[in-house]
Amino acid sequence: MIDRRSLIMASLAALLPAGASAAWRPRQSSPLTVDYGPARLDIYARDGFRGRPVVLFIHGGAWRIGSRNNVNAKPGFLLDNGFLFVSIDYRMLPEADVAIQAGDVEKAYAYVRANIARYGGDPDRIAVMGHSAGCHLAALTGLRGGLPGVAALVLDDTEAYDIEALAKSHGGRLRPIYAQAFPDPGQWLALSPATYIGSGKHPPVFVAYSDSPIRAVAARDFTDRLRATGTKVTLFDGSAYTHMAINRRFGEEGDALTGAAMTFLKAAVA
Repeated sequence: MIDRRSLIMASLAALLPAGASAAWRPRQSSPLTVDYGPARLDIYARDGFRGRPVVLFIHGGAWRIGSRNNVNAKPGFLLDNGFLFVSIDYRMLPEADVAIQAGDVEKAYAYVRANIARYGGDPDRIAVMGHSAGCHLAALTGLRGGLPGVAALVLDDTEAYDIEALAKSHGGRLRPIYAQAFPDPGQWLALSPATYIGSGKHPPVFVAYSDSPIRAVAARDFTDRLRATGTKVTLFDGSAYTHMAINRRFGEEGDALTGAAMTFLKAAVA
């Protein structure tokens, strides 16, 4: 069923020149902002939605910066494709360490799962998507069982699947951006998503990596280890993208990552 706003947006889109970027098309609804406890989240929905699949997005920013507003074309694109979209904030370094941030993600997910039906979402069809630091947090919470009932994970470009392996690849020490986030080697195992592979039945996982050889190696190793447990995994070679572009371009017309991720999402939750 097409609501009046969707009809207006479709009419405006028809007037755009061929090849115009979807990123600036006026397709994005204003979100409803909710306080879920530690921080806030935004819910993007449309009138008439009932029982729709949901994408919950965790922004990146080196665990230190970023905002739930850093969503680019994602809300409008996913709404147009029949999904609700939720973008969350979580507390940042140095006030909150990565362990606390993971707890925030789990609280946000629990809030969404308990309440999303009132906005037209299906609590049993929630996919959690994250980029960079958000990718790490999605993988960590999703694999350790902190997102009960999660239907799928979309993991977009991180080196931090296995912190110990990452340190070994740099002579036993973490690069500064990671050393700031993971200062205590005694916590590396607990904060590594790879630690929890095989700890239970995992949801289907989409793994993407950008043009960094280190991220490519980390993503392939992580994918191989997941597949060895029987987990359904889609690996996307995003070597044509920079680390920022692989997130920013999601939802743009003709984008290859978007196409691959949507094929995955429709099979997993739609």
